[in-house]
Amino acid sequence: MEPAVTPVTYPEMRAEVIDALGCLSDPDYQQRVWIRHEYPTEGFYDDLTINVNILFDDARVLPDPEPRVGWVLHPTEVDAMRTLGQALEPLIDNLGEASDARYLEHPQWPEIITRARHAHQVLVHNDTTNE
Repeated sequence: MEPAVTPVTYPEMRAEVIDALGCLSDPDYQQRVWIRHEYPTEGFYDDLTINVNILFDDARVLPDPEPRVGWVLHPTEVDAMRTLGQALEPLIDNLGEASDARYLEHPQWPEIITRARHAHQVLVHNDTTNE
């Protein structure tokens, strides 16, 4: 049996991080919502910028996740988040305000998806372990 994970101070922000990672890890969602603007409900909106802002600005789990341990992250999640940040930050520096389509077409984007998927799985696993 795995030890229970200590609750974080800001579970609502953690939920936003998990949602952002889910969006970054799902290429079908990205094409459907970010590119074709097929939204699941009226009044819904999402794009790459929103998810990047959650991770870098709102929750500040990227590029350096370690200071967010206890607040939004658990210690076992730092490596997965850092690995994502090491790929995503240089891509953002390179492409800047480019369109979502340009990001998704970039040769590095599949690696972003892979790293985001891993980070998402780690965070979700810790949440289900803690229930």
